[in-house]
Order: sequence, then C-alpha cells, then structure tokens
Amino acid sequence: MSRIVCDAAVPYAAEAFGPLGDLTLIPGHEIVSERLRDADLLITTDVTKVNARLLDGSAVRFCAATTGEGEHLDTAYLDAHGIVWCAAEGCGAESVSDYVTAALFWLRERYGFRFQGKSIGVIGAGRIGRRVCWKMQALGLRVLVCDPLRRRDTTDQEAQTFLPLERLLREADVVTCHLPLIGDGPDATWHLLDSTAFARMRTGVVVINTSRGEIVDTNAWVDALEKGSVAHAVVDGWEGEPLYRKDLLARAELATPHIAGYSYESRVNGAMTAYRAACAFLGVEPTFPFRLPLPPIPEWCADAAGLDDEEVLRELVLAVYDIDADSRRMKMSCAEDLVTRAQAFKELRSCYPMRRQFNATQVVVEHARPELIKKIEGLGFVCG
Repeated sequence: MSRIVCDAAVPYAAEAFGPLGDLTLIPGHEIVSERLRDADLLITTDVTKVNARLLDGSAVRFCAATTGEGEHLDTAYLDAHGIVWCAAEGCGAESVSDYVTAALFWLRERYGFRFQGKSIGVIGAGRIGRRVCWKMQALGLRVLVCDPLRRRDTTDQEAQTFLPLERLLREADVVTCHLPLIGDGPDATWHLLDSTAFARMRTGVVVINTSRGEIVDTNAWVDALEKGSVAHAVVDGWEGEPLYRKDLLARAELATPHIAGYSYESRVNGAMTAYRAACAFLGVEPTFPFRLPLPPIPEWCADAAGLDDEEVLRELVLAVYDIDADSRRMKMSCAEDLVTRAQAFKELRSCYPMRRQFNATQVVVEHARPELIKKIEGLGFVCG
C-alpha cells in the first residue's frame, strides 16, 4: 500500500486521498524530512518548500502542490531525481482577482477612492494578471499592462501592446503585482519594485502585492509610505514570510497573510488537480466527486434605484468578501516577538475560514441599468 503524506489544510484530504493509501495528515509547516522517510506520495500547499533538504533520503516518488504557482517546488531537483510532480497553476486566478477588487472597493468605502478616470497598472499578465485585467476593465478603469517576459516573445501579439515598466509606473494610479519570483537573470523579479521604481510612481499611488513578498523591496515600500508618495498599501505577500516586517504591517491599509488566492474554490480545485494526478501516478480511476457546499451568500438582492453603479458594486463586493476581517485578524495577531508573530502567520493561513468566490453568488438587482448588469457579470457574479 502506498504511503501518503498530505498537508492537513488541503480540502477533502482524508476523503479523497485516504482511499489511495496509508494517509498521514500533517500541518504544512510541520512537514519536514523526518516525517517523509517512508512516504511514497507527498501532497503539499505552498507552505512547504519542496527541495533537496526536504526530500533527500526519502522514498517520495510523487509530489503535488495544491496551491500557488509551483514556486515552492524545486522542479530541477524533482526532475533530476525522477520524482513525478504537478502544480495547480492558475487555480487561484479567480480568487486573487476577487481579492484585488475587494481591496479597491474597501479603499473606496474608507477613503472615497473612486474608479472613474483612474488607471491601474497590472505587472504580470499570466493567468492571474489577465483575470485582474478583465475585472478592472469591467469596472471602467484604464488598464495598463507590463510583462517583460511575454513582451520579448515576438510571436505573442497581445504582449506587443504591453507597456515598459517605467511608463506604467509613471501613469498608474494603482499598481498591482502578479508575477512569479525569479531571483536572477534577464527575467529577475526580486525587488522589481525598489526605491527607483517607487520614485517613478505618481504621488498618492495605491500599491498592491499579492505575489511573493520579495518582489517588492520592503525598505523602499516603507520609506515611500512614510514620505507619503504611496498613499495606500495592500500587502498580502511579505518578504521573509512568515517572519514579516512589523513596520510595513503598521503602515498597510490592508494586511493579510498571503491568502489572496485562498478562496475555497481555488483550494478545492488545487486538491482536485493533485488528486487526479496522484490517481494517474498510481494507475487508479479517480472517483471522488469534490462537491462544493452552498456558499454563505448564495443570493444577493438589491435595488439600484437612485444609486450610482460604484455604490451598488461596493455593497455587493464587500458583502460577499469581507476583506477587512482578514486584515483585522492579521493585525490583531501581530506580536512583538518574531517567533510568536511567525507562528500566528502560519496559523492564520492553515486555519483560513471558508471564503467563496464571486461566481458562487447569484445577484438580483432591481432597476439596474444594462451597464450595471454588465459590470456585475464582468466581476464574475451570476445575475439572476
């Protein structure tokens, strides 16, 4: 019988993976090499770094990541050692785009940030970045896109319309990052937003990072916030997480423990991807159905009479996703002691409450103009 180690935070882990072998469920941050000596299959989230340090000397021959873009997998090591692997790339795209949308509507509610006449710079036009672009276009923002890696591909016609990073930074009222972390080389993204990049931005800009924390230089970000050149920070990815910087958290309007892509749908889709790959590896038929429960808000109703579109959309978005609650939990968990702070960060991720995507809620709005319906649907909601 195959021996399987699985992160306990993976949805339906026991029900799906239990029948495939001798299953052990372990919190992601407790998956260490000593626990894998006799394991054949490893199912992880992005909490666990899968590399030589973890797997040397183990019996693991299959590894699947259910969250993230696979950046925590040392794929070169896995390939070199004949370990079959898969990553649920793109499964969090809808979730991250919901997060960015909710963050902007929260800023509208708190500070009166209005979308009309504003531009948003989306850095990274992969699965996630493209989804963010579509939702921002639905809201009527001018969308500026930068993706140097794609732009160098002369066969990529869409990418030829992308802007250089310098121009995007000069023109954007909001800057949001959706890139993989690449440490060096021509496509390096480590500290892509450094002091030089912040100096190029418009005064009063909003900066959002849901990618790896190391894409933004924390010192430069804190300095820009202290000077007031950056008006608002939305931080989901942190340098050195879970050992994040307290001074950045103190200045962030919204601070969350890297959960932008943690909607229940994205986590279930990631689990389903890993399950099917594991079944293929073991040569068995996948039979577990992965059915989703009803969302907390299956239907949302409103009357748009006398309200502008942004007001209706604000009420809808923040009713379905209370992003402020996620931020409050993290800020309340911030301790002076680094070890305690890091442990709280891990627990917030591993015990993240069920958050459903916009597309799980059906919307009924009376007296809605066709333009409003189009915007609601553009954000992913289902109009009844």
